[in-house]
Amino acid sequence: MPATTLHAESSIVVLIDVQPSFLSGIFEADRVLARSEFVLKVARLLQVPVLATEQYPSRMGGTQERLVPLLAGEPIGKMAFSCARSQPFLEGLEATRRRQVVLVGIETHICVSQTAHDLLGKGFEVVVAADAVSARTLDRHTVGLKRIRDAGAVAAHSESIAYEWMGGADSPAFKEVLALVKGIKG
Repeated sequence: MPATTLHAESSIVVLIDVQPSFLSGIFEADRVLARSEFVLKVARLLQVPVLATEQYPSRMGGTQERLVPLLAGEPIGKMAFSCARSQPFLEGLEATRRRQVVLVGIETHICVSQTAHDLLGKGFEVVVAADAVSARTLDRHTVGLKRIRDAGAVAAHSESIAYEWMGGADSPAFKEVLALVKGIKG
């Protein structure tokens, strides 16, 4: 069953393979990086845990350095395209006991899609921050996002995610999140 409303206490963010070696060829890479950073900053303010992965890091390098300070732990290296086919990832995810998974990263039609499908199959509610994912071309991104939605995941804008997590303007983090919203371009 698709998530209808996200809750900070039930959510976890998964940052998928935002590595410079991949990011350099991504359609609207600056948007993906900025929106992923936004989601990570909001997650930190609202105490939503983040798991990050890196695809074949010994060959492809690590996570984009701008995002590293926003991570609580070391990124998880993986060889499988789906994060959910990595035992260390699954252990980290299960340890949080959270069932709503917000996906950001690259590429929409490969690692993001396979992760979404596998997590849905394991009973997680999956939300893809549509403005914080992309692929090498717009058509790959569009087809990947459609396939993810058709499988039962929900696509949402990163700002929608932030506001759902807060629940209302009475959230203690509202002013800080609002400043982040106003400070991002695009």
